[in-house]
Amino acid sequence: MSTNYSIGWHVLYVKSRSEKRVHEALQEMSITSFLPLVKTMRRWSDRKKIIEQPLFPSYVFVYINSSLDFYKALSVNGACAYIRFGNQYARVREDEINNIKILIGAKDIENLTTDETAYEVGDKTVISYGSLCGLECEIIDVHNTNRIVVRIDSMQQNLTAIIPAYYLQKAV
Repeated sequence: MSTNYSIGWHVLYVKSRSEKRVHEALQEMSITSFLPLVKTMRRWSDRKKIIEQPLFPSYVFVYINSSLDFYKALSVNGACAYIRFGNQYARVREDEINNIKILIGAKDIENLTTDETAYEVGDKTVISYGSLCGLECEIIDVHNTNRIVVRIDSMQQNLTAIIPAYYLQKAV
């Protein structure tokens, strides 16, 4: 089996909720890995708790020095595959890794999240989190991923709210 990897940071796709175990196993094998974790507030009906969770769910960054490291990392329980684009393995530059480290270490940034969903004005969505959970709405303005203005049609009235993008789910 030929590989199209090069020395440097690669992205290892891992089983859901296995990121910490894979990261620890890689470190025990003396393979350099990086798992960016962010602290988030989780709310339950009876309590609140600050937990650490991966900034990039199901991804662990691995620094590959040799073909041996490449295959050893892949053999870790919970590791699935390296992320590829076409026939090339995804690479992450050293400066990008450093920038992620700076971001997760910044004290003045709250609720650092990632989201590939791009919302546009006119999109029909459903609120999937928070006290408005289950309500259908329409995007009427996008300030950024943390401030999206939605219109909720109910009781023949328009209710406008500013909510974080992660509260939304595109309607089918």
